Amino acid sequence: MSVPGHARPLDGIRVLEMGQLIAGPFAGCMLGYFGAEVIKIEPPGRGDALRNWRVLKNGTSLWWQSMGRNKKCITLDLRKQEGRAIAGRLAEHADVLIENFRPGVMEKWGLSPEALKQRNPALVYTRVSGYGQSGPLASRPGFASVCEGFGGFRHINGFPGEAPVRPNLSIGDTLAALHAVIGILLALQQRSQPGGSGQVVDVAIYESVFNMLESVVPEFDGAGVVRGPSGSTLTGIVPTNTYLCANGKFVIIGGNADSIFQRLMRAAGRDDLAHDTRLSDNAGRVEHQEEVDGAISRWTATLDSDEVLERLAEASVPSGPIYNVEDMMQDPQYNERAMFETVQVDGDGLKIPALVPRLDETPGKTLWPGPALGEHNEEILGDRLGYSRDEMRRLAADGVI
Repeated sequence: MSVPGHARPLDGIRVLEMGQLIAGPFAGCMLGYFGAEVIKIEPPGRGDALRNWRVLKNGTSLWWQSMGRNKKCITLDLRKQEGRAIAGRLAEHADVLIENFRPGVMEKWGLSPEALKQRNPALVYTRVSGYGQSGPLASRPGFASVCEGFGGFRHINGFPGEAPVRPNLSIGDTLAALHAVIGILLALQQRSQPGGSGQVVDVAIYESVFNMLESVVPEFDGAGVVRGPSGSTLTGIVPTNTYLCANGKFVIIGGNADSIFQRLMRAAGRDDLAHDTRLSDNAGRVEHQEEVDGAISRWTATLDSDEVLERLAEASVPSGPIYNVEDMMQDPQYNERAMFETVQVDGDGLKIPALVPRLDETPGKTLWPGPALGEHNEEILGDRLGYSRDEMRRLAADGVI
């Protein structure tokens, strides 16, 4: 746990992370990567449920090693009064609190924004939930899968006439976490102004998804257009699609700017289409999308994917492969950009993803992987809050820690 040789932009910021799984904890992960001290509260005995999700090694989720990086993990049973009292003491000295419980839970525990503001007016109190802290749906449980549908993402994802699909990720949770980080940084900036103070950052998963819908709302309100799924294409933009090559691999080609389309057609040996006045702008290409995509598909089907991409790179046409994780870890671009960091887990090296954005003067860094459950109880509860070893043994015997 050595301190890096450079400053990080959030050095000196203390974060109290409450909640579990993804939406709240990924926000804490991001803040910790860029220098904040993140104190994570977990229930005794079982810890964050993410510790046991997906692929396990030596009894602990490999995902946890990434999500729990740089955090100081303590155990507190927030269902017990003494556990809640300790959490309140920690909040008194925090700059940021992150919680992603169902709305009303923190109020029931006496840890509401109003209660903690009296003890720490500078606290940035960050709340992540499915539907936000107000409105008729606020009290409903909000998993990412459900909120992605409610937020409009699932409706436009997939192929027309088929069941809407999801990516094999909890993208709604991650988007909510990123919006939480944005809100926290904005609130900290406001707090630093003359007369500034803490405030509540209210993040809803469905709103974070909704925020990604680009022109969907004005197109409906202004023209009555309801955008639906379009498979591997992008409605109203041609050509941008996925094309099968002779070796059975797919490539993505984006040739939708007028000059790029001409270069693409010449690279494909279709000078006739490059200079076809019907296809000289995007509106014309949209009208003749089947013809355009057909021409590209017939060309890519004659070549292996590497040769297609090489020819398009020479022609300055945006294109690329569809990578799995093994491809990424072997690719020179990923490695030149240091997109993988190696941490030590049980004496073995484990690669986890670096986090972005990249800052050239004060970059983020992984100092340690996800800690063991309660690993920092002594440091935080003992050294910081002053509990003696006898008191901590009593707390453990009572199930508080």
